[in-house]
Amino acid sequence: MSDRKPPRYDLGDCTVTLVSGGRLKLDGGAMFGLIPKVLWSRVYPVDDQNRIQLACNCLVVEWPGRSQCVIIETGHGPKYAATEQQIFAIDPQHWLRPSLESQGVDPASITDVVVSHLHFDHAGGLTYERDGRPVPTFPNARVHVQRAEFEDARAKLGIMTATYREENFAPLDQANAWRLLDGAVEIVPGVRAMPTPGHTRGHHSIVVAGRDRALVFSGDLMPTRHHLGAPYNMAYDLFPLENRASKQKLLQWLATHNALLAIDHELETPVLSVHPTRDWFELTPERPASS
Repeated sequence: MSDRKPPRYDLGDCTVTLVSGGRLKLDGGAMFGLIPKVLWSRVYPVDDQNRIQLACNCLVVEWPGRSQCVIIETGHGPKYAATEQQIFAIDPQHWLRPSLESQGVDPASITDVVVSHLHFDHAGGLTYERDGRPVPTFPNARVHVQRAEFEDARAKLGIMTATYREENFAPLDQANAWRLLDGAVEIVPGVRAMPTPGHTRGHHSIVVAGRDRALVFSGDLMPTRHHLGAPYNMAYDLFPLENRASKQKLLQWLATHNALLAIDHELETPVLSVHPTRDWFELTPERPASS
């Protein structure tokens, strides 16, 4: 077990712990869409291939006295050929399962896994290779995703050819592990789906409600804190205007409810509070209970 404690947030009768699902690099221009490079590169440096460094942040949700343990998001996973490792700057040794094990969390103890959508950098950690074939990372867990997202993933409806990967899905078919959701529903007590379409048709955010405070994991609705502005969409978004509307609606909800925002690809300050301004919103880093 690692001596370094990951950031942990106490919501009241519920704790959320931030764990790493790995890191990767993607093209900066694609990540910021129509925003000119002269603007976004001031706050987000690029490498010699115009790529920016991104985190894959995942959450562990636990309740005192409950055997239930929920993972939100799974990162990119380990299943990449050498060429893909180079293209995306992925270290296949650095992904969610070893991150959990370093903190003493047994993947077999996870009862539920929720993913915002099924792109490879969010659902890649659902499976890993054992004896030359992909198997579920969490053998005893149900995997929750919106039905519309599941259908689009299996039809490979995406912008990049590598977006949806069958090796992330087929082992869960065989294990009968999927639970398909329709809209804003309770996933488990204290965790619910909040549809936030735009990046994909079936994208949803995940709300964790504690006694004292709520936290929302927003997936790729707003991948980094630098995507806060209204026009800051990705070129990867299938429906940019719908994504913008979903982002505004979520930010308003967060500000109104004094809830925390957990941002998937944010490197430096992945958990923040949201405050309204005259024209839009601002973000303030939230200090964890332990780190």
